[in-house]
Amino acid sequence: MGGGEEDCRTIPAIDLKNFPDAEEYRKLREASETWGCFRLVNHMIPPALMSEMKSVVRSLLDLPMEIKKQNKDVIAGSGYMAPNKLNPLFESLGLYDLGSGQAVDSFCSQLNASSYQREVIEKYAQAVYEQIVDIGKRFAESLGLTDSDYLKGWPCHLRMNKYNFTPESVGSSGVILHTDSGFLTILQDDEEVRGLEVMDKSGAFVTVDPCPGTLLVNLGDVAKAWSNGRVCNVKHRVQCREATIRFSISTFLLGLKEEALVEAPAEFVDSEHPRLYIPFTYEDYRKLIFSTKQPTGEALALMHAPS
Repeated sequence: MGGGEEDCRTIPAIDLKNFPDAEEYRKLREASETWGCFRLVNHMIPPALMSEMKSVVRSLLDLPMEIKKQNKDVIAGSGYMAPNKLNPLFESLGLYDLGSGQAVDSFCSQLNASSYQREVIEKYAQAVYEQIVDIGKRFAESLGLTDSDYLKGWPCHLRMNKYNFTPESVGSSGVILHTDSGFLTILQDDEEVRGLEVMDKSGAFVTVDPCPGTLLVNLGDVAKAWSNGRVCNVKHRVQCREATIRFSISTFLLGLKEEALVEAPAEFVDSEHPRLYIPFTYEDYRKLIFSTKQPTGEALALMHAPS
């Protein structure tokens, strides 16, 4: 479901209705290796649900600050994020482990969500969770991995984002340049307000304009380590282009739970491709990013395997 107009093709587009066609798998692999991101068309989330969820997100982020602050962390940094010195125009609500009905219920209760808001959030959480697991499987298959159950039990984290853009903030940063720390991210971007930019292999910024009905997928640091360096962890940022409040919804497929180790499957390691990274837990890696204050993937270099 969703568009595929030519002016939406700045970055590669992956059409889910074309699977299991070998050509679409090739396009997915090339997009992952060259860009680290792609646009998803004909996806599983109904346009009406996307629209309803955006309205719910807008209403929740318009709540008084004391209510938003009830959205507490489950793991460090997973709850409400107020504007701060680094990202003064940005705030965000967080729903950790959206594949869990209990976690969804807890999030809704924290914010005193109405029965309608709760229903929309539950439907969206289920739909986006199914979509993120589906594209994760196709991504693995595009790299030649046959075990499509490797994602079982990986937690997902949904973020509802608001950019408080004003006339004074035009030209400034909405969210600083970063890579996502997890495996992959599905982004429902604002369909009207521009601002997202990704960095290509040459280091140039490429504007990713709104393309209604589509989703964006970014690959993160865990995907780069897990693929043994085969794919790109895309650097991206949001710039304030116009004095209009901007909303987006990000769903992050993180890394394995608790003490499980992130490491490249044996299929990705051979004499020509020695293991690049030592096995690590996602939680340890997150702590490393916080302690080194390096949001653009540099912490991954600290996980390099000895040569």
